Amino acid sequence: MAKETIYNIMALATIIVWGVTFVSTKVLIAEGLSPVEIFIIRFAIAYLCTLVFSHDRLWTDGIKDECMMLAAGITGGSLYFIAENSALSITFASNVSLIICCAPIFTMILGKLIFKDSIKPLAWFGTAVAFIGVATVVLNGSQQFGINPAGDMLTALAALSWAGYCLILKGLNSKYSNLFITRKVFAYGVITAILYYIIFRSDNQIILADISSIIANLLFLSVGASFLCYLMWNTAVKHLGAERTSNYIYLVPLVTILASTVILDEPFTLIMAVGTAMIIGGVILSTKN
Repeated sequence: MAKETIYNIMALATIIVWGVTFVSTKVLIAEGLSPVEIFIIRFAIAYLCTLVFSHDRLWTDGIKDECMMLAAGITGGSLYFIAENSALSITFASNVSLIICCAPIFTMILGKLIFKDSIKPLAWFGTAVAFIGVATVVLNGSQQFGINPAGDMLTALAALSWAGYCLILKGLNSKYSNLFITRKVFAYGVITAILYYIIFRSDNQIILADISSIIANLLFLSVGASFLCYLMWNTAVKHLGAERTSNYIYLVPLVTILASTVILDEPFTLIMAVGTAMIIGGVILSTKN
């Protein structure tokens, strides 16, 4: 029980950091970096950090496992972050944080279809409660509803991609260490993102504003949110399961709104407090055995 508590704390700590990344990414976009550039720099630094601790082997045991690592690098790396970062550049962060919360639902559905996982009624109920709480918090926090359909669709794609990543980890965690998996995810994420950047990059001139702010946010995203958090998240998925761990994603918009309140001086209302209680209660129900 004590070890399980530690794994839940790892998942929660990861979500807290990831909730702040919405604000950090927004800052970097405002400073002049593109969504793809942010991801490439972020994961490249994270890869170097991981390489220091995991450098004994280069390849997996076979082509099938290597392809699974490639798929993990795409679903949990390049596809997810390029879609999410691009959405952040054209729609509200609140919209993005809300739709990302579809990831646990996608994870449960895909787990049911692919692995025939059993989903308890209490988990479905908790999922519904948490999702309603997320909607309450996010919609109340939005003063304007200039919803961009393209941004919302990109976010939905990111959520589905993350669900696929969590399920792919199921087939890898029993064979390889978390450090090795994380390093491979970073590597394939960067490689596929660079290919995307070469093919689709624009010729717009990049004007960087505050260099110190850019460096600080990139280090936060790469070392903290990528290197350390991916290790904690993969460990939590390995011991708690993809479905239970993914339910913590419901806390992302809560953290994002709290971070915005502190950093951007936005108000925290009674309706937000009610939504917060629903999110926390729903997550507890969803992750309960």
